[in-house]
Amino acid sequence: MADVMAAEAVHGRFTASASYGNLTRVDFPMETNASGVLIGSNQKTALLNGDIVYLRRVPKGTKIGMGTDIVVSDAFTAGTTIALGFEYADGVDDAGFPESDVFFHAAGTTAALGRLNTTPNVEPKVLPKDAWIIATVGGANHASAGKMNIMLDIEFQGIGSAE
Repeated sequence: MADVMAAEAVHGRFTASASYGNLTRVDFPMETNASGVLIGSNQKTALLNGDIVYLRRVPKGTKIGMGTDIVVSDAFTAGTTIALGFEYADGVDDAGFPESDVFFHAAGTTAALGRLNTTPNVEPKVLPKDAWIIATVGGANHASAGKMNIMLDIEFQGIGSAE
């Protein structure tokens, strides 16, 4: 298992926001080349079952769990899945709001075109400290080209900051 830094984790990008508040839609494109290597990442080998892809660090005080869309526009290797969650940047869990690698979405197939439904019974919560949005690769090792976009609705509450 490897920790993979996606291009978004390094450069970061917010794609849209509401003119009347702090709600922001964040888009994390994930694309692999013909060998299954995540394009724009720090890893030069194919994504493997169990790899964690760090998509973006979000600051303390960010409300998460309000909306998630995962769109697979070019199917990945047969048997591959993706789970979407978060872990705290300092590596220490929080008893009041525990880390979860499936907070936004439990393992869903990336081997077919389509839109993955989010887990419907997640209560939106405010992060008590800086956290990483993570995607966990599952099911099988990547060995082919594929493309998807992971889009999250988050709300900045204006407290804290990512370092």
